[in-house]
Amino acid sequence: MAHAIRGSLNMVILCFTFFLLLNLSHNFACAFTSQDYSNALDKSIRFFEGQRSGKLPANQRLKWRADSGLSDGSGYHVDLVGGYYDAGDNVKFGLPMAFTTTLLAWSVIEFGSSMHSQLNNAKAAIRWSTDYLLKAATASPDTLYVQVGDPNQDHRCWERPEDMDTPRNVYKVSPQNPGSDVAAETAAALAAASIVFKDSDPSYSSTLLRTAQKVFAFADKYRGSYSDSLSSVVCPFYCSYSGYSDELLWGASWLHRASKDSSYLAYIQSNGQTMGANDDDYSFSWDDKRPGTKIILSKDFLEKSTQEFQAYKVHSDNYICSLIPGSPSFQAQYTPGGLLYKGSGSNLQYVTSSSFLLLTYAKYLRSNGGAVSCGSSRFPAERLVELAKKQVDYILGDNPAKISYMVGFGQKYPLRVHHRGSSLPSVNAHPGHIGCNDGFQSLNSGSPNPNVLVGAIVGGPDSRDNFEDDRNNYQQSEPATYINAPLVGALAFLSAESTPK
Repeated sequence: MAHAIRGSLNMVILCFTFFLLLNLSHNFACAFTSQDYSNALDKSIRFFEGQRSGKLPANQRLKWRADSGLSDGSGYHVDLVGGYYDAGDNVKFGLPMAFTTTLLAWSVIEFGSSMHSQLNNAKAAIRWSTDYLLKAATASPDTLYVQVGDPNQDHRCWERPEDMDTPRNVYKVSPQNPGSDVAAETAAALAAASIVFKDSDPSYSSTLLRTAQKVFAFADKYRGSYSDSLSSVVCPFYCSYSGYSDELLWGASWLHRASKDSSYLAYIQSNGQTMGANDDDYSFSWDDKRPGTKIILSKDFLEKSTQEFQAYKVHSDNYICSLIPGSPSFQAQYTPGGLLYKGSGSNLQYVTSSSFLLLTYAKYLRSNGGAVSCGSSRFPAERLVELAKKQVDYILGDNPAKISYMVGFGQKYPLRVHHRGSSLPSVNAHPGHIGCNDGFQSLNSGSPNPNVLVGAIVGGPDSRDNFEDDRNNYQQSEPATYINAPLVGALAFLSAESTPK
């Protein structure tokens, strides 16, 4: 009997140990298949159709949206129809739109070969923005139009973009009112996009590159921050807190890559030290481009042994090391559930941008068998992939709350997204005008959004993995184009790396 009890006890202990190991290894198990990532990739690109401003095309897939902003710019005698609304409101902000475009283009440049049937949709998402940015950059000499809509007025209303009756003021930067940050980011977007379209549409690609060079020259010649020039219409919404030097170096880096013109290499060499090349910064966002610039410039050193860029490899390592648990220079904060956590407002933007940089750098490292040097420790490319995959999987539902933070993906996802068009009845369902104040009933309603903003990544959970599916909690429930853009590349990479069903 004692033997039987001891045997049963051993079996219980063995089963319990196996159970623990199974759960502990869950974080490193393949929670999602190649097909899952491909499905998420499809949705992540589709989201951009929900953010479109202008005349919608016949192949528009999110049918609850309709034409909007068709007279944008007309009061100023310029055509500024098109582009994207940045998040849950109806303003077209130039700085985040340009950054979104750069990251979408970079996603296609690095991982387009893994996008397969989604490649054309990704290109369409880029072109929707670049068509607008070209108009904004060429409508008037020595002028870049950087915003349509007064955010202070827009935010006092809760109405569909199709119903907008708030002022569609137009804002620009010029020699007298410079905006090197937004202009250099626009140049980066156009330059990166020129690479995307180089083979499929050479003429369009040439136009993009030519315009990028002109816009960059404008940004560099007339230096100043657009936050100083435009003040309350861009701050506190998209203040350029990091200044404009990071955008100038970022823009030059993209023009160097797109044009192969030696003058941009010379610019980087001459100005890098004063524009943040030696600064170790640990957040990559629509505001701060320094980590991204170092990653993109490290490519030439890793793949071509261009010695001028060796220092950028060192600083790229410093950024990556800060993210890796167990690294001597680890300093990032993670939630108990394993999510990178930077701040309470729209935290997932930092998760998607960091994941993209991890995977892009892993790709560059693989090209020469390199590794990340963190003091006395070295980490191979696979460690970066593992860390990025964990972040993406968390977003898709492998988290303590078992909720997908991508709308329309998985069994459980946010239903009360902070988004005007999604939360109000569509024009098809309610053809009548819904006024500025009439929509607040929908904002404050506890009902799910009537229109599913497929693919949208919301702001995400707090530092303790808690999420409130509440339309009024915009820090957690508002989507944005710049949250999705880098995730497009990350999902394409993972769809090719993971096990198919």
